[in-house]
This record gives sequence, C-alpha cells and structure tokens, in this order.
Amino acid sequence: METPPEQHGHLVGRADEIAALNRVLDAAFAGLPSIRLVEGPAGIGKTALVDHVLATRDACTVLRVSGVSWESDLDQGVVRQLLRIDDDTPQSVISAGQLLHRLWTGQQEHAPLVVVVDDAHLADVASLRAIRSAMRRMSEARVLVVLCARDGVAEVAEVPEASPAVQPDEERPLPMLGALEFLDDFRDDAIRPGPLDPEAVRTLAHDLCGLTLDLPGSRRLCRHTRGNPRYAGQLLRELPHETWTDWQPELPAPERYASAVRHRLTHCGATTRALLEACAVLGAGASLSLATALAEIDDPLPAVDEACTAGLVSATTTPGRMQLSFVHPLVRATVLTGIGMTRRAALHSRAAEITGDQGSRLAHRVAATTVADEALAQALDRYAADRARAGEWATVADTLVQASRLSPGHAERQDRLLRAVDAMIGAGDIPQATVFVGELESFPADTLREVVLGYLAIMRGRPAEAETFLTRAQEQCDPKRHQDLTARIYQRRVLHALGRWDADALVTWARRAVELDDPSDPSVVESEAVLGLGLAASGRHEEAVAAYETAAARLPGGAQPQRFHLGRGWVDLALDAPETARRRLEAAVPTGYRFGSTRISLWAQGWLARTQFVLGAWTEALETVQRAATRLGEVRIELVRPLVHWTAAQIHALRGDWDRADHHVQAGIAAPHRYEVMLIPSCLARAQVAEARGDYARALEALSPLVQLPSRRSVDEPGFWPWQDVYANALVMTGRLDDAEAFLAPQEELAARRDHRSTQARLGLARGRLTGARGDIDAAREQFERALGHLEHLPLLYDRARVNFAYGQTLRRAGKRREADTVLLNARDAYVSLGALTYVERCDRELQASGIHSTRLTPGRSTLTPQERAVARLVATGATNKQAALDLYISVKTVQYHLTHIYAKLGIRSRSELAACFKE
Repeated sequence: METPPEQHGHLVGRADEIAALNRVLDAAFAGLPSIRLVEGPAGIGKTALVDHVLATRDACTVLRVSGVSWESDLDQGVVRQLLRIDDDTPQSVISAGQLLHRLWTGQQEHAPLVVVVDDAHLADVASLRAIRSAMRRMSEARVLVVLCARDGVAEVAEVPEASPAVQPDEERPLPMLGALEFLDDFRDDAIRPGPLDPEAVRTLAHDLCGLTLDLPGSRRLCRHTRGNPRYAGQLLRELPHETWTDWQPELPAPERYASAVRHRLTHCGATTRALLEACAVLGAGASLSLATALAEIDDPLPAVDEACTAGLVSATTTPGRMQLSFVHPLVRATVLTGIGMTRRAALHSRAAEITGDQGSRLAHRVAATTVADEALAQALDRYAADRARAGEWATVADTLVQASRLSPGHAERQDRLLRAVDAMIGAGDIPQATVFVGELESFPADTLREVVLGYLAIMRGRPAEAETFLTRAQEQCDPKRHQDLTARIYQRRVLHALGRWDADALVTWARRAVELDDPSDPSVVESEAVLGLGLAASGRHEEAVAAYETAAARLPGGAQPQRFHLGRGWVDLALDAPETARRRLEAAVPTGYRFGSTRISLWAQGWLARTQFVLGAWTEALETVQRAATRLGEVRIELVRPLVHWTAAQIHALRGDWDRADHHVQAGIAAPHRYEVMLIPSCLARAQVAEARGDYARALEALSPLVQLPSRRSVDEPGFWPWQDVYANALVMTGRLDDAEAFLAPQEELAARRDHRSTQARLGLARGRLTGARGDIDAAREQFERALGHLEHLPLLYDRARVNFAYGQTLRRAGKRREADTVLLNARDAYVSLGALTYVERCDRELQASGIHSTRLTPGRSTLTPQERAVARLVATGATNKQAALDLYISVKTVQYHLTHIYAKLGIRSRSELAACFKE
C-alpha cells in the first residue's frame, strides 16, 4: 500500500463516518466496485477521514490524485495524473475510460484498489466522466473510487503559507458547474463528516495541546468555528491557554483564515467596509436599517452587493426588512478584531443610542466600557430582575455576570456573581455553573451562597449535599428581613422534595412559597407551578386540578407558562388523560420563542416520551428521547437523566434491539444514594428490559431498591410510576405466590380508592395470573375481563396487549386452548401494530403451543405435540430450562418432561443436536 500523505487534521468524533466508509470498503473488496462521494465544507476532515480508514487497511493499493482550480478547464487533467502521462491525451472520454478500466482491472488482481480523488469539485468534467465510464465496465473488480469534494457552500479559503500574492479571482477557488452537476449523481449515498460536538472538541484540545478544556469553553469554540476541526485546531494552537479560563472570551479567527478575509476587505470600498464594521458591532443577524444608521451611510445597497459578491455576508429579505449575516462567525470575528479600540467603543456607544431593545442597549454600553461602572452595573441588575420575573434565566445569568464584572465593590461583585450562577442553574446550564463553583466556595459562607450551592447539588442529583446546604441556608435566613431569599429557599425545598418524590413535603414547601407577599417573585411562580403536581401525587386529584385552574387564570407571560404546562401535563398523564398530556407537554418543550428553561424542557421531554409510549407513538417517543439525550449531554442535569433514558430502554427491549436497550439502561443508571426521582425510572428501565427478556428474577432484583425504600407512600401512588404490576407479575412468574398476594392487596385497595383505571387494569393482570396459578381459572378469567374493562375507552394500546397476553397464557396453561387462541391473537395484533417484535414472537410461540394454528412440519418434528414444539424451539435457540419455563408459563419440571419426549421422538441426545434439527 502506498504511504498516504500527511493528514490534514486531527481525527476525533468520527465513529459513524469511519464505520460507513469501512462498510463501503468491505463491499468493494468483496467484488462490488463503486464510486463513493465524501463531501463537506473545507476543513471538516474529509481527507483525514479517508486517510485514517485507509491506514487501517494493509492489503490494498491506493492511488491518489487531486483536482486544482487552475486545471479545472484542462481536458482530462485528472486522467493524465491517473495514467501518469504528460502527452498523448486520450482522444475521448470513452477511450480514457477504457484505458483506466484496463489499468485498474490489472492492478486489482494483486490487491484491492482504492482511487482517491481529492478536491473532486475542482476536477475537469472529462476526467470525472472517464472515471465513471471505467467503473461502469466493472462487475466483480475489487475497486473503490473515493471522490472528496466540497459541498458547494461558498466559504472563505485560507491563504496558503508561503504563497505568492493572491489575486481576487484566485483566492477562493470555486467548483466548476459541470463538476457540481456530475457530483449530484452521488449525493444520495454520500458520506458527510459533520461538525464536531463539544465533547469531540474537548478531546481535540487534549490531543493537540494537552489542554483540559471545560465544556462551556468547548461549546463556545464549537459555535465560533461551527465545529470545523481545522479551524478549532488552529485556534487551540494559536491562543494562550489562559484564554479558555475566562468567561466568554472574545475569540478571533485563525490567522490564515483572517488573512484571507482581510485580503478580501482590501478589495472592498470604504462604504462597504464601514457597513461590514457596523454589522460586526451589531452582532448576528443585524438589520440593514440599523447597520446603515450605525455606519452613517446614505445608500447601502451598492455596499450590500459588494459585500455579498466578496462572499463575506449574505442578505435575507422579507417585506419591509433586510437582514445581513456573515457567512461564517470567523468572518465577523476578523472584521470585529480589525476595528481599532477607540473606533469600536464609539460604534458601540452609538449603537446603544439607536437600538430600540433594552437588552441590546445595555450590551453595547458594556462593550463600550473599559472600567468598573457601578451605575451601569445597577442598570444591568435591574434588567436582570425584570427578565427573572419572566423566567428568562439564561439572559439573567449573562446580564448578572456582566454586572459583576463592572461592580467596583467586592460585596456587590460577589452578590451578583452568586445570583448569576443561580440563574445559570435555573436555565439548566450546569457545566457553566460548575465552572464558577471554585470561586463561589471561596466566598464567605452566607445564605445566598448556601442556597446557590444547594440548588446546584439538586441538579447534580446529590440529595445529601443539597440537604446540608439548604438546612444551613434556612438557619441563617431571617424570613422577615429577606423575603426574596426565603422564597428561593422554599422553591429549592420544593425541588428537593420533588427529587425525593415526597409529595407531602412538596405541597408543604410550595404552599409556604405561594403564601409569601410577592406573587410575582420567580421562585413563588415556579413553586406554584409544582403545587398541583404535589397534590396529585398525594392522591388529592380534585385539589390538584383546581390549583392549576386557579393558576391558569393569572398565568404570567414570558417563559413562566412553560413550568405550568409541564406540571399540568405530568398530572394529566398520571390521571389517565395522555392525549391532553401530550398537548401540554409539547407546549413545555420549546425554549427559543419565549426563552424557556432547558431544565424544564428536559423534564417535559422525558414525560412527553412517556406519553408517546403509552399512546403507541413509539417512533416519536424515540425521537423525543434522542433530542433530549443530546441536549442532556450538553447541560449535564443529572436529576433528569434516568427519566430521559427510561422510555427508550423499554421500547428497544420490546422491539428486540437488546444492544440499544442495554445502552439506555446504562445511560440512565442511578445509585441508591441518588434522588428517588432518579432511582425509580432507573429501576423501572432495568426491570422492564428484564421482563421483555423473560428474566423475571432479574426484574425482581431491579425493583428491590423501590421495595426497600423507607417510605413508599408517594412511590406507590397510582398513575405516576407504573412499577407495582411489573413487580407483582414477576413474583407470580417466579412462583412466589404468597408474596404476590401480600404485595397486591394494599396496592389494589389504594388503586380502587383512587378509582385509577389504568392502575387497576395493570394490577388486574397480576391478580389474574396469581388466581390462575392457584388453579381457579374462572376467577382468573373474571379478573382479566375486569382489567380489560378498566382499559375500555382509554387509548392505552400497550396495556391492553399486555393484559391480553397474560390472559391468553393463563387460559392456555389451564387447557382452554381455543379460548386462549382468540385472546392471544388480539394481543398479537396489538403488538404488531406497536412494533413490539419481542412479544409478537412470544405470541407466535404460545399460538403454536396451543396446536390450533400449527403449520406443516418436517416428518421428524410432526410427531411432536404443540407444546413440545414450543419447548423445542426455545431450547434450540439457547434458552435454559428455567428460561423456557418462564417464557411458556409452565414449570421447569414440565420443560424437563417435554425434553425427554422430544429427544426420544427425534432420536437425538443433546441440545446441540436439537438446535441442528430446528435450524432454518
């Protein structure tokens, strides 16, 4: 194999792309020749990806050529490189294709051949056509052609090192139109390296520079470079390490990129440069009218045309408004850092005068200020208080950090920073808040410090730590003198009680907060949003609904309705109104339009996924989990992590995708010392995956931490955490009938007292199994029919299928095969519509065991009874006797009895022989 050239970038975060390219190589090396496009913007790592994968392939030959801008019009220029000739250019594309075909066919006989065409967007069209013509003639050759090309997005190209003076038409080579049209045919199957995520950028920083970059810093670098590994790597090398320890540092462009931008700027007129400087000062998405006023120019359109032609900005026009955006954040950074400090301060001061938005005015005043300014700090503080009343915590956090930096007094600086970190936690930005923890812990111990650290401990899922901080805060706080701090303590106590899933404490602290004199205080508003949830979790359903109805009448604006939508949607789901819950929870998910909280959004997505699950919208539920899990990886709110992964674990298990199910189980794991609101969904995920596997002993083990909780009053409340039926069913299936009876009785009594239909149906499943296991099939039938009656008019397809499956199994074990057949078919149809393949297969085995729907068998197997065939199939696929017994709802002794007869009838003596008999 030829040695690849030096890699163009450090390869991180490319597992999916590596796997995709390896699959293509495997197919080509197996005799399926093809052409594959690897496409993306400059610097994204296309060539690095190809080189990395090829470096792992020892037994192949690599030919590498490249398109260049000055040969784009040279007919068959790339073919000449491939054939290694300077003269005697083939007369036509056909003849060139024939030559390539002959050459490559011969080369691949010794080893698989990979042809890499770098910068294929700059290749001449005749060569690209000749390559395709050559590949069309191949049927079983071991040849792969990889075309690496830019995706056609106009970007600023870096000025090459030691390059001569670059002319305007040479600085940014553009793909030829014919090449782009040719590449269009390969875009459906293209491999597209995407932008790096923050975790990949952290790895890049460590590998390139030995730098431990915190998550907020890596997110900032991702946004600034759009996740481009080349630009990120250049900045990591060029900037001092201290840059990344500052809060929101002003990042420049990499020097080579900036040189290219500055070169373009020199070819723009003074008016255009003034307009671009105004846009850079105003920030992302500046309106043309405001930029024109700031630049103090009369006719902006010629300048807009020139800036767009130079490839520096793009213009978006809507009726009555034009908006200018830089084509890349690095272009804005170059323009902004090129403005002298005096002029920049003057532009910011003028922008503060002409902009109409209060937040923007303050931001420009801050940018124009180079010394401490208490008056400006106070103005920022007042603005933060106003945004806090609307629940816009991210804005509050940024504003208070700026106020802290501008505060001349030490005490004021600390107070504002503490409140800024508190707002970061409220916004759900735990990584950014964590960055400040060391500084906060150095402050003198006071009430606000303890409140903030307690809040952070709650979000990180640390109940003992949170209890310590909140207790100290309460001991230090005088409610009469510091009502705002008191409200915060009460609200944190509400969240602490929610984490402990202590409904009584939740109601107590929420009511204390609501009874304070300032109903507009954000802490009071958030406590009121959770009050109804606490009432419902205490079994006071009517009071809960009334509390939300009362709150709805005076619902504040801004982001605060998000909290009420979450609380009410959660209660609706618990009270068997999933369709209403879905609408409310969907309203609680968005964070952009009204500056909603990421923390609230993640809770809403966790319960929305659960709602979609019970409604049978499993694909939508998995999409919701994926979005939430991605966001969770950025904000690191531990408290909600198990809830987010719970639903995905169950769905994947029911679909038979065990690897993904196990992945989500592990991602949602919570130790016993964590909050109960983390422990419960973690245990449920493990138990429901175990149940789907038919491993009821492991399901019991998974739920044992819930059984052993010091208090289960709120955990047992019907509707909120559907664990009781899973535990009772597992007790019956493992033969612990007396334990099942003792557990079921109080649960049934509570569900009946609450008149909670879905819980009564689920518990009815377990009761029916228990009654059937004791031999009273008539009573069991009555229990199952009653359970199905509870589900009537409820849109709970999975629960109905689950009851029918247990009902059918119980009937079949009692010998009621024809009746069991009807019920099992109902269960099977429901499972098919849900995509629950795990249980579709189980239904099929049950139906085969009944003998009514037997299929034609091979002569040897035709002598087996239906139940013997069902046992044989399970054992042949590797099930133990115990697993087969649990799956077929029969005893282990019965399985052993059947195996004895199976071996005798088939003339075999081992499980391996049995597996061979049943192998398709």
